[in-house]
Amino acid sequence: MKDQKKYIAHLDLDCFFVSVERIKNPGLIGKPVAVGGSATGRGVVASASYEARKFGVHSAMPTARALRLCPDLIMVHGSHGEYGRISKKLYERMCELAPVVERASIDEMNMDFTGCENLYQNNLPAFMKTIQNIVSAEFKLPCSIGLASNKTIAKIAVNQVKPAGVVTVPHGMEVAYLAPLDIGVIPGVGRKTEEYLKERGFRKVSDLQQKTDKEILDILGKHGLWIYNVANGKGSDVIGEEWDAKSISREETFAKDIADRNKLEEIIFELAEDVCQRLRSQGWKARTVTLKLRYSDFKTITRAESIDPTNDDAVVTRTARLLLHAAYTRSLPIRLIGVRLTNFEDEDQIDLSLFPTEKKKQNILKIVDGIRKKFGDKIIHVGGG
Repeated sequence: MKDQKKYIAHLDLDCFFVSVERIKNPGLIGKPVAVGGSATGRGVVASASYEARKFGVHSAMPTARALRLCPDLIMVHGSHGEYGRISKKLYERMCELAPVVERASIDEMNMDFTGCENLYQNNLPAFMKTIQNIVSAEFKLPCSIGLASNKTIAKIAVNQVKPAGVVTVPHGMEVAYLAPLDIGVIPGVGRKTEEYLKERGFRKVSDLQQKTDKEILDILGKHGLWIYNVANGKGSDVIGEEWDAKSISREETFAKDIADRNKLEEIIFELAEDVCQRLRSQGWKARTVTLKLRYSDFKTITRAESIDPTNDDAVVTRTARLLLHAAYTRSLPIRLIGVRLTNFEDEDQIDLSLFPTEKKKQNILKIVDGIRKKFGDKIIHVGGG
């Protein structure tokens, strides 16, 4: 089995957040759309449609700059809990088609089809197109899929055919496939590394392939070995466990710095509502609450508190407010505030039958979530503690 060829597929949901918003509002189809922070504040873009990208809009870009580049850009706040639910359902569906599936992120997953050739008529490349059609028909989402001998090459290949592309890199053709591509396609070659390499005459992956591993190590250090190996078609073909979010967080950067503690407490309440709703949508509870503060001089601090497992808005709000009182010790106003939940466990692991009032509260919170989903987040609130 050591010599068995590996068949690893990488599935990437194209503009996932935007695509979900277009399902909810078809009027957004064909228009420049971005999901992200406030258009009037210091928010950033989380996802941009290809229509918006033509204007230079991209993820992690400040919303204000995105609007300057594309005045007709439609900004949508987003529904992070819903994105998580859809990602989980898609993962479960893919588990019906592939023996091993790994969620690499909320909008990407790897699938191992090694040994499945006969099952799919010895035509796995054609089955990748079938999977794409399934995602489109059942989830109404566009995606791109790459099939290769390892995860890294499959991911690089996907990025070359997005959006809505399907590509296969045949075994033994990895080096030839990569050779004409720009060195920036290699994971780990960021903007600075790319500029550094181009100054030394490396522009195409083939330029890296023509060097020895020692030569690349001398130029880039230990990081260079990874880049050299990828340039020569190598990468991990091990598919691990399902990806789970390690944290759920929400931050807000203010249009104007705030020194009013009462106002900061109000914002903490709103942030806690959001992260708790997303936590409940996954069926989780959190053991750790972390507060993040960034002062007007850009100094950033975090403070954390361990608590009994909870997804209750009031408990998280109360904990975060206590952290605020302990952490806000300087006279400067605050530029950014954030609430993060970590150390998750499933709700099912906690025997609510021993605590009737807790079980009743959980039912109430689920009703509240349903109302918010139907009528909007601002329609109803629970006590902030």
